[in-house]
Parts: sequence; C-alpha cells; structure tokens
Amino acid sequence: MGILNCPIDMKRLTRWVFTCTLLLVFVNANCQQTASTPQFRREFLENINRTRARGCTCGVTYMPPAPPIVWNYQLELAAMGHAADMAERNYFSHTSLDGRTMQYRIGAAGYSFKGFRSYAVGENIAMGPESISEAMEGWFKSPGHCKNLMNPGFKEVGVAENSTYWVQDFGGRQAFSAEMQRMIKNGQVRIIERQ
Repeated sequence: MGILNCPIDMKRLTRWVFTCTLLLVFVNANCQQTASTPQFRREFLENINRTRARGCTCGVTYMPPAPPIVWNYQLELAAMGHAADMAERNYFSHTSLDGRTMQYRIGAAGYSFKGFRSYAVGENIAMGPESISEAMEGWFKSPGHCKNLMNPGFKEVGVAENSTYWVQDFGGRQAFSAEMQRMIKNGQVRIIERQ
C-alpha cells in the first residue's frame, strides 16, 4: 500500500473553510430565527411593562399594577422552538403535534423548577399578526392572554416569531431564602417536589 503525497495549499484551504463558515452563518441567519435582536426584546418589554406599571382591565377583571417583567433566554428558546414547529408543521395549538406540552417544552429549554421555592409558567400564542404591536394588541384584548401578561407571579418572559406564528412564554420562580438554602445544604430540611 503506497502513501499518497498530495501537497496542500493551506491558504486556499483556510479561505475555503472561512467562506463555507460565512455561507452557513448567512444561510442560518436568513432562513431561521436563531435569537432575538436587542430591539425586538426592548420593544416587547417596553410594551408589556408600560401596561403592567399602570394596570389594566382584562375582559371584566381589573388587574392592578404588577412589577416589571424581564427577558429570559431559556423562555425565548422554548418560544422559538414552538413558533418554528407550528410554522413548519402548519398548526396552531399550545400542545405540539407530538404531544409536548408548554410545561414540557419550557423545562426542556432549561427553565427548571429545581432549586426554587415556587415555580409557574404560562404561554400566549398568536397566528397572523404582522408586527409586535399587532400581536400585543391582540393579546391585551383577550382576557386570558391579558391575565398572563398582567400576572404578578410571572417575572420573566421570552418571545419568538416565525412566519407570523408568535409564542410568548412566561415564567416565575422564587428562590429559597439564604437561611433556607443553608438549612437545605446542611441537611436540616429536605425538599419535597410536587407536580
């Protein structure tokens, strides 16, 4: 068996690898939403928090002012996956066609209840709005969606849009106090998980 002696032009190889990498990044960036922009996040947070600061009526229920909500990238990841799945498979539901629930998708994205005293999640979906303001207007006009937006137990949000399918995932986790964390660590108390 002989050895093939083939000289490699490292400059050409490096240029080729660099070009392929740029092409893949460009294709990925233009064919699939991989992360929100700062402007997308800011517009959503400003819209939500402006209403949470003053309170609003959801259907016939007055929702008092609530603390500001912050962006969470794990919730955004869950929202991105569900928006892409609905767009790709042409359906509209809180439950994926393969049976995955909102709670499952959010947990799979890394937004976990482990290590927290309390945990809550929620989801708004919309199909058809062409802009953030249109999606938000529709959600605030719907009593159930509005109550999610105004729920003081929800402290974090992640939102995604894919081909006019919108998903807004909410979360609220409350950490154990420093004293309780110490007691857990020392084995003085144990955590019992209820689902």
